[in-house]
Formats: sequence, C-alpha cells, structure tokens
Amino acid sequence: MPTAIEFFKLLPKTNCKNCGQPTCLAFAMQLANQKAKIDDCPHIEQSSKDTLNESAAPPVRTVSFGSKNKIDMGGETVLYRHERRFVNPTAYALTVSDSSNVKERIAYIEKLKFERVGTIFQVDAVNIKNDSDPAAFVKAVKEVTEIWDRPFILESSDINALKEALNICKDRKPLICSANASNIDQFIALAKEFSVPLALSSSSLEEMADMTEKAKKAGVEDLVIDTASSNLKQCIEKQTTVRRSALKKKFKAFGYPMMNRLGSGEYAIAMAVISTLKYGSLVIFDDLKSCEALPLFTLRQNIYTDPQVPIQVKQDLYPINEPNEHSPIFFTTNFSLTYFTVRADIEKSKMPVWLQIVNTEGLSVLTAYSAGKFNPEHVAKAFDESKALNRSDGIVVIPGLVARMSGKLQEMIQRDVIVGTKESKMIPKFLKELDAKK
Repeated sequence: MPTAIEFFKLLPKTNCKNCGQPTCLAFAMQLANQKAKIDDCPHIEQSSKDTLNESAAPPVRTVSFGSKNKIDMGGETVLYRHERRFVNPTAYALTVSDSSNVKERIAYIEKLKFERVGTIFQVDAVNIKNDSDPAAFVKAVKEVTEIWDRPFILESSDINALKEALNICKDRKPLICSANASNIDQFIALAKEFSVPLALSSSSLEEMADMTEKAKKAGVEDLVIDTASSNLKQCIEKQTTVRRSALKKKFKAFGYPMMNRLGSGEYAIAMAVISTLKYGSLVIFDDLKSCEALPLFTLRQNIYTDPQVPIQVKQDLYPINEPNEHSPIFFTTNFSLTYFTVRADIEKSKMPVWLQIVNTEGLSVLTAYSAGKFNPEHVAKAFDESKALNRSDGIVVIPGLVARMSGKLQEMIQRDVIVGTKESKMIPKFLKELDAKK
C-alpha cells in the first residue's frame, strides 16, 4: 500500500475540495488509510489513476465466485489481524457427489445452520464432485442449480463434462477445480471461455508458481491456490510461505487466495482449523457434522471479526416473552455479547420484559460508563427515541453495576427506577422476586 506522500505526488494538487477533503494532502492521507477511493478525485489524470490503482491493489487478489450471495476470497493486506484486520472470512463448502441422492444431500447441508450473537452460521457453498460418469455429473449439476441458490464449485477432471456443466450454470459463475501441471492448458481454455475462476493444485510450490504465471499470461487472473497439503505440518508451512511471499516479498505468483480439499472426521477438522487460522480462503469437506460445524464457524467468526470494532446490535426496544403495557423495562448497552447474554437470561425466566438497548458504540456496561457513553442522558434519549415509556408504565430496572446513576435517571424520566442485578445470570431469580411483590 503506497504512503500518503506517494499518493499525494500523483494527485492534481488543486485543493478543489470536490473529493470531500479540504486539501489534496488530506485526501492522500485518506487514501493511504483506505478511507477513500481514487475515483473520488474528479480531476486526476488517467495515467496517474492507473498507477495508483495498481499500487493500491491488495497483494492478495480478491477472487469471487457465485452470483447470488457471492463469496469473496483473498483481498488480504496483513499477516496478522492486529495489524489492521482480515478482510474476507474463510468459506466452508460441503461436497455433493454425483453418485449420491442430491436432494437429500442438499437438505442435510441446509440444516447445518446456527445462530450465535445475532449472526447466522451456515455452509457457504457446495462442491459438486464427479465421482461416476460424466452424464451423472451433469445431471447432478442441473439438480443442484434448481434447489441451491448459493455459490457452488465444480470438481471434475473430465474437461468435456465440466464444459457441459458450465453450459448449464455459467451465469452462476462457479469455481472450477482443480487444474494440475498435466491438464492446465485445458482448464485455462475452459476458464477463459466461460469467464469463471479457476483452482490450481500442486504439492510443489515451485510448480504452483509456474502454473499461476502461465494462467495469468494466458489471461486468467481469477485463480485459487491449492497447495495439496497432506498433513498439518505441510498445511501451516506451505500456506504461511505462500502468504508471506505475497505480502512481504511482493511475489505476485503467490498473490492469490488459498483453498484446501479435505475429507471428513477429526483430522479434516484439525486441518480446517489450521487453514482458518493460517490464511485459508476456502475449505471443502467431504462431510461435516453439526457438532463439528458449530465450533468451526465460531472460530471463524472470532478470527474475522474486526478487533478494532466491537460487535454491536441496533439501538431499539426489544420485546421478550410477549410483554404488555405494564411489563418492566430493562436496559443495557449494545455490545452484542451483553445483549444476547441478558436476553437469554430474561427468556429463561419466562417473564415478560421490555429490553431497551442503548447505543454505546459496542462497549460493555462498565467500559461504556467509564467512557461517558452510558449515562442518564444517553439512556433517557434512547427511551425517548424508542417511545419505551409510552409503551409501558412498568418500573425501569437499571444494571446493578451502574446503580449510582439511578437517582439522576429517575429524575430525568419521571419513572420509578430500581437497581437490578450485577450479573446477568441472577436475572431470572430477580424477576420472579419482583413478580411476587406485585
């Protein structure tokens, strides 16, 4: 990524403010921090724009496949997420063999769906694999396209079968895999003809570099690298070497997202974990159980959550357990983990409650209070915007950790305010005792 001064040298230096910044130098600083786009400057020369676009492109190319709910892979600029953040989460795909019952298999994959802290976890793509004859493969592709609306991958060594399948689904822009040194010319021709991304596979990094260079010279730039690692040690070594070469040494032959083709079971999960932690963009399983999928999806969420931006929920008034106009009103911050923990404990009590979420920019209760983002003024404003006090005449319950602001809040909203629990797990008992006092 160029520095602000390098950006500035190629800008027109007119300080016209059309980009939204007061000066060209300020705009250059925004470009260097990836907070502005080169196209925001209407006066930059095309030659300068081309130079900046090339130099500003991430060292790992962004490659996408799929039309609806497309999957973006690559686009990374750092080796470690604390340096900035990782961009495109690892995609998980499950295999649908052309020798299996396609509808039953897709139904199983659709059921691998979970919700965690407001995020839906599910399988991102399916891999249609040619295990029998070409006709069966083409038939399976047709069946999948009719019942699956998310991205998919076509895996076959039969070029004619792949071509026939692509004639059916080329508008869906599938990823085709995998080319090797012996058939790369045929795969390149196919990728060019149908304008689809291509996966390359080789256990030799030298051979892989030659293959990516060959594909790029032939006009195919949307590539995915499969290092064909056979064990955990190879996986972490090869993928680290590829990513480090692309980012630190600017070796363009390795500037592409990486994938792993795995089987099933505990060892496949271990490989998937390593790939998720160390730069894998796509993992294809033969099979995946729900008990394996949930922790894997959770790991991915943790790795690809921006460490500089807390997970947040929207400021609003949330009804829990069908509250009415006399139900109590709880409130807390919009830090996602806080919200879902409090909500779960209220639901557990089976007592009707209104839960007001206050926008604290994703900070937890004590952190937001210390930062001045969770005070009586903020809470009163949130109540006013959601009309919470008009929807219920019940008492307002303040988190026990910030009990000291209860008096001022009561004055501001002209409503009884009582101090709640310090820990969320005590909410069910608290609500039952509150109900008994009525």
